[in-house]
Amino acid sequence: MATGLPADDRGLAYGDGLFETIRVVAGRAPLWTWHMERLEEGCRRLHLPQPAPGMLADEVSAAADGLDDAVVRITWTAGSGPRGYARQAMVPGRMIVVASAVHPADPFMATHGVALFECSTRWSLQPKLAGIKHLNRLEQVLARAEWDDPSFTDGLMLDMDGRVISTTAASIGLVVDGVPMFPALHRCGVAGVGRRLAMASLPGVVETDIDRAMLVSASEVFLASSVRGMLPVRAIGDRHYAAGPVAKALQAAWNAAGMPPLRHPEQP
Repeated sequence: MATGLPADDRGLAYGDGLFETIRVVAGRAPLWTWHMERLEEGCRRLHLPQPAPGMLADEVSAAADGLDDAVVRITWTAGSGPRGYARQAMVPGRMIVVASAVHPADPFMATHGVALFECSTRWSLQPKLAGIKHLNRLEQVLARAEWDDPSFTDGLMLDMDGRVISTTAASIGLVVDGVPMFPALHRCGVAGVGRRLAMASLPGVVETDIDRAMLVSASEVFLASSVRGMLPVRAIGDRHYAAGPVAKALQAAWNAAGMPPLRHPEQP
């Protein structure tokens, strides 16, 4: 694990690398396998060496030691290299692991839902990078800078053609005519691990292109995140939704996976 970041690191210079943010509860990462599968796919796509899973597990465990509930970020870069976009023949790789405590979540969000800001910043279309969690997150940075109203928990992001893709920090799903669905991500976006848990938990779920009109007709909208969990959406702009059975089923699946529920400590 890196203890300092050299100025010639390609992750710093060019965003040449990947990252995973992993929830670790009482020393255990319940969604570890799926995080490692996404990291492996990202390494394959970016032609990076695959970090040894055992080494990763040891570093994550050490970083989260002493924290009952933590988010651990693994950053895996192409390592140091000469000036210019061309990589050297042997990519060394560099790992950076940082842990932080998870702050208690507001249980209101789990029961009543969250409000989303409608961002004007759009996802760029780049199929070669679609799905993986590469280091360049400038679109989300710009989108998140669009609001400072604390009543909005996150911001809705579309792609350049007006299709619904995600929020700035979570996967988004909806229910239309009784069918749970998530946006297709073969053009852009991040294939979230929380989204993967949600899709594995919902019978009849589909991936499809989703336009704004489908948001209007949706009976439920919800967010899936491997860090924040499964949250119903109560409002997007002037459109309002109620927390429904699909969001509740996803919260049950979240708990069953070994994640802590969103609730007051005194609640049973």
